[in-house]
Amino acid sequence: MFDLNGKAALVTGATGAIGGAIARTLHEMGATLALSGTKVSNLESLANELKNRVQLFACNLNSAEAIQNLITNVENIFGKIDILVNNAGITRDNLMMRMTDEAWEDVMTVNLEAPFRLMRGVSKKMIRNRWGRIINISSVVGAVGNAGQTNYAAAKSGLFGLTKSAALELASRNITVNCIAPGFIVSPMSDKIPDAMKESLQKKIPVGRIGNPQEVAAAVGFLSTEEASYITGHILHVNGGLAMI
Repeated sequence: MFDLNGKAALVTGATGAIGGAIARTLHEMGATLALSGTKVSNLESLANELKNRVQLFACNLNSAEAIQNLITNVENIFGKIDILVNNAGITRDNLMMRMTDEAWEDVMTVNLEAPFRLMRGVSKKMIRNRWGRIINISSVVGAVGNAGQTNYAAAKSGLFGLTKSAALELASRNITVNCIAPGFIVSPMSDKIPDAMKESLQKKIPVGRIGNPQEVAAAVGFLSTEEASYITGHILHVNGGLAMI
């Protein structure tokens, strides 16, 4: 049960807290990993920790050419991509009235456009193999919004629609497409939140604490398995009850 032996997984944003936890979980379940990110030293550190069944691919997802090269290189080495986890994301926070076009475009490109391009690219072989798991990492902000993050919220909300539409298109080929929307999770991104605001946010979470990356990774692990084959087009909120949607 919950065995990923023989499966090849591509995880983007593998150098972050959540991405690293996802990589560790899928590796523990037996998957062979292609880890993508922009911080090469962090990728190497993670690979040294995992030791085997790991290939590293430095890639900046703001380039359509780089994304296609990433898919081609992974498929050339592994022969296939069974599992895609679109985890990479960036923020360029500001109030809407002060947000620049560049800040808007950067976030939309990496957080929404790149997942689309990756999904489109990997699904071709998944269709031929009649098996695939695509998991998009969104955010609670995509469902409820957040002041100062119009770009980030729009992109993460866009992943909901992208997930559902792709799920409808690919379901008949035994490919599931799901989305996980984490709430407040311990990570370098959440570390930037001032302590006073963090305390206030924690009081709003029914379980009384901020989540940890492993709790998101566990959800990714399950959705990657054969046992999750009857779940598709679903938005799974991992947020401690902060938003019951």
